[in-house]
Amino acid sequence: MPLPVDTVSTSTTKKAYLCRMDTSYIEGYVSPQTYQRPEGVEILRRSAEVTVVPYAEIRALYFVKEFDGPPAESEKRVFGSRPKLDGLWVRLTFRDDEVFEGVIQNDLLLMGAHGVTITPPDAASNTQRIFVPQQSLKELKVLSVIGSPVHRRQSRPKTPPKEQIDLFAGGLPA
Repeated sequence: MPLPVDTVSTSTTKKAYLCRMDTSYIEGYVSPQTYQRPEGVEILRRSAEVTVVPYAEIRALYFVKEFDGPPAESEKRVFGSRPKLDGLWVRLTFRDDEVFEGVIQNDLLLMGAHGVTITPPDAASNTQRIFVPQQSLKELKVLSVIGSPVHRRQSRPKTPPKEQIDLFAGGLPA
């Protein structure tokens, strides 16, 4: 559904690939502050046409560094070991049973009404963040809390116990 170009926010836009449920892609730009609309995701195609894609038709929205082609099937989808990023380590199961892992911020108030934005496992890939609509998911599980302040050890001051005697109170013998 094309919209007039003036509806796109004039703030900074990010490069993105919108993957539809039928595995086709839309290459374009989204405004991080306003791309989630009540009716779907707003994307400015590279041909300068603004489109709103309904959430039910979206599998994922990939925020990328460069337009090097859609995210490859060979991209890392799960962590090989415990992630180093602070946040919630989550496992997403899509409706077609494909599994993807990522890290979300440890603040559930930041979760969007229409879906969740994750940081993918491979920090070296072209994909920086992924928005996944709730409608494309069968399940979202929290695997672990990374960097929780509850589990951090506090250092204790190194003071000697009071019952310890002072061997050299009178000075050293001559």
